[in-house]
Amino acid sequence: MNNRVLKAAVVQDAPLPLAIGPAVARAIQHVEDAIDVGAEMIAFGEAFLGGYPIWFDGAAGTAVWDHPGTQALYAILLEQALLRDDPRLEPLQELIDRAGVIVSIGGHTRVRRSLFGTQFLFRPERPPLLHRKLVPEAGERMLWGRGDGSTLDVHEAEWGNVGQLLAGEHWMPLVRATMQNRGESVHVGAWPCVDEAALLAARSYAYEGRCFVLAAGLIQSRADLIEGLERAGGNADALALANQMPDRQLIQGGSAMIGPDGTVLARSDGAADILRADLELAAIDRGLSLHDADGHSARPDIFELRIDRRPRQGIADAEDGFEKA
Repeated sequence: MNNRVLKAAVVQDAPLPLAIGPAVARAIQHVEDAIDVGAEMIAFGEAFLGGYPIWFDGAAGTAVWDHPGTQALYAILLEQALLRDDPRLEPLQELIDRAGVIVSIGGHTRVRRSLFGTQFLFRPERPPLLHRKLVPEAGERMLWGRGDGSTLDVHEAEWGNVGQLLAGEHWMPLVRATMQNRGESVHVGAWPCVDEAALLAARSYAYEGRCFVLAAGLIQSRADLIEGLERAGGNADALALANQMPDRQLIQGGSAMIGPDGTVLARSDGAADILRADLELAAIDRGLSLHDADGHSARPDIFELRIDRRPRQGIADAEDGFEKA
C-alpha cells in the first residue's frame, strides 16, 4: 500500500488573456506561491495561458460568419499561441526542475496554422506531456481543432500516475476508460469553471477511477480580456467585441479537490485562491477493494476498447505503397 501523503494545490486566479508571454510570467509567480505553501502537485484551469475564449458566451453574434471581432481575436491568438519547444516556457520548466514539482496548466497551442486547446503537464527534468482536447465544445469549435489519441497519456511519478483531461471530456465514457486503464493516482480535470455539473463529473470520475481529482477552474472578467488585449498590442475590432460583454466576472472558479471515494476534500468559491489538500494515497488501494473499473469490476471477455494512439497530421504521402509521415 502506498502510504505517501501528497501535498496538492489548485491555483484559481485570473489569467492574462491573449498575451501569452506575460501570462507565462504570471503563471510562474503563482507556481512559486504554491511551492511556498508546500505544494508538490499544482493544477491550473483550462486555457490559463492565453485565457478562456469568453467572448463566445459573453458577446452576441460572435459565431456569425465573418464577424470582425472574432476574426481579430483568432488572429491574435494564432500569433501568440505556444509552439512545440517554445522558449517562452523555459523559465517555467527551469522552476519546476529546481523545485521538483509537477504542474498541470492549460493553454493555446499552434500546429501549422491551427489552434488547439491544450493542457500541459510539466514534470522535473523531462519534457512536458501535452493533452489536446479531443472535442471542443460550443463556441470553442470556432477556435480550436480536435485532438487525437496520441496525447492520451499519463506521467509515471515515483508515487503514482498523473493524468489530465479537459472539461467535457469527463463526460466521454471511452475516454474515462482509457485513462482508468493507465491507473491514475491523481487526475487533473481542467475546466473554465467548476460549476455543479462539473463538480458532479469530478466526483463521479474520482469514484469510478479510484483516484484523487483536482478539478481546476479559472476566474475571468471582461476587464481581464481587455487588459490582455492591450498587452498583446491591441486591435480596434477585438476591443469593440470585448466592450459588448458585461462588465463583470464571467467565469466563477469553483475549483475542488475530490477523494477516491467521491468525497469533496476542499472547494473554492469565485475568488482568487490557492486551494490545498493533503492527498492520502493509501485511500486508493483501500477503495479498489470495493470497485476497480479496469480490473475486477470489468468484463474484458464481453467488452473491448481499441485506442488509436497515432498522431494525425492531416496528410500522408504515399510512395511505392508506403506512407510517409
